[in-house]
Amino acid sequence: MLSKAGEVSVRAFAVAGLVTAAVLAGQGAWAGEGRGAWKDAGQGVRGDAGHHGTRQAGHGTRTDPARETEYGTRTNPAREAGQAASAKAGRADGGERILFRFKDSRITESSGLAVSPTGKDVYYTHNDSSAGPVFFAVGPDGRTRATFTLRGAASRDWEGMAASTDPRTGRGVLWFADIGDNLEGAWPDVSVYKVAEPDTLSDAVLPAVRYRFRYEDGGHNAEGIMVHPRTGRLSIVTKQFAGAVYQAPKRLRTDRVNVLRKVGSAPIMATDAAYAPDGSSFVIRTYFSATVYRAPGEQIARVTMPELQQAESITYTRDGRYLLTGSEGSRSPVYRVPLPEEVLGAAAPEPTSARREAAPTPASGATGDPEPTPVAAVKSSEEGAGTDTGLPISAVLLWLVIAAGAIGVIALIARRTR
Repeated sequence: MLSKAGEVSVRAFAVAGLVTAAVLAGQGAWAGEGRGAWKDAGQGVRGDAGHHGTRQAGHGTRTDPARETEYGTRTNPAREAGQAASAKAGRADGGERILFRFKDSRITESSGLAVSPTGKDVYYTHNDSSAGPVFFAVGPDGRTRATFTLRGAASRDWEGMAASTDPRTGRGVLWFADIGDNLEGAWPDVSVYKVAEPDTLSDAVLPAVRYRFRYEDGGHNAEGIMVHPRTGRLSIVTKQFAGAVYQAPKRLRTDRVNVLRKVGSAPIMATDAAYAPDGSSFVIRTYFSATVYRAPGEQIARVTMPELQQAESITYTRDGRYLLTGSEGSRSPVYRVPLPEEVLGAAAPEPTSARREAAPTPASGATGDPEPTPVAAVKSSEEGAGTDTGLPISAVLLWLVIAAGAIGVIALIARRTR
C-alpha cells in the first residue's frame, strides 16, 4: 500500500495528466502562439466548429446564435479589424489565402484531403468517424461534384487519405486510412482502403481493396497517412505526445496483417501528413504548425499555418509549390499556403535510375500491391534531435502550471483529512 505522500503524488500526477491531455489533445489543444484548435482568452475563439462557441469566418469570427448565451462571445476588435481587411483582399497573414470553402452540408468533419493526381481542379475529402465509407469529389468553388461509397468497407474512424498514381497504368489511386484509435490499442489492427480513382465525376459505388495493419510495438492512435509518389510505399504518422512515423512493407498483402515498423519520430499530436509530388520531401501537420522533412528526423523548414478551428488535413498542390490545409466544421475553409524558398530549393530532380526503372511486377504468392523499388533509404529516428516537436513553449508552461497546481491542491486536501 502506498504511503500518504506516495498516494498524494500519484493522484497529483494523474490529475495533471488528465487535465493536460484534455487541454492539448483532440479538440482541446491550446495554440500557445494563437494557432491551432484552441486560442487564448484574448483571442476568444473556441474550436470544434459547428458545435459551440464562436466559429471563424475567413479570419474574423462569427457567432453561433444558438450557443452564444451558453458560452458567451469573446473577441479582440483590433485583431478582427486587421483580419477582416486581409480576408477582404482574399489573403491572410503570411501569404496564404482561402482556396475555397466546402459548400456541402454533409461535409461537417473534413478529416482527410487530397488533390486528384489525374484530374484538373478536383479535390477529395471525407468526414471523420461515424459517417460511413463515403468520400466527396469537390470542385475549385467548394461545391461537391460527386459522392462515392466504398463497397465492402467500414468506417470505424477514418482519419486521413492520400492520392498516388499507379506507375503501370498512370491511373490515379486513392487511399483511405481507418486508423483512428483514441484508446491507444483498442483495436487489434487498423485498415487502409485502396480505391482506383473514378473515371467520371458522378455518384457511384466503388470496389475497394482492404489492407490490415498492426504496429510492431503495440497499438497507437494515428491520423496521418502518406504514400510515396515514386515507390508507392505507404507510411502512417501517429498522433501522440511521442509521435512516430511507421512504414509499411514494400509488398502489401490482403491475406495477412501487414506489420508497420517505426522509422523515425514525429511532432507532437500530428493530425495529417503528405508527400511532395516529386517525393523529395514530406510534410507533417500538427494543431500548431506544419514541418517539412527530407526524411524522418531531417527537417527542412517549419511552415506557419493559418488559424483554423481544428486543423485536421494537409496535402500538396500538384505543382508542389503550395500546401493545402483544411479544418473540421460546417462550411470549413481550405487554405493554400506557399512553401518557403528553402523547401522549393530542396526539391530533388528525379534520379536517372528511377526513370529507367521498369514497372514493378507482383511478387510470387503476394495478393496485394507489386513490390516498388525504394528511391532512398529512410534515416533513423535517432537523427531527429533538434527537430520540430510541434509543441509551443506556452503548452509546456501550461503543463507545469497545471501539475504544480494539482499537487498543491491534493496535498492540501490530504493534510486536512489525515
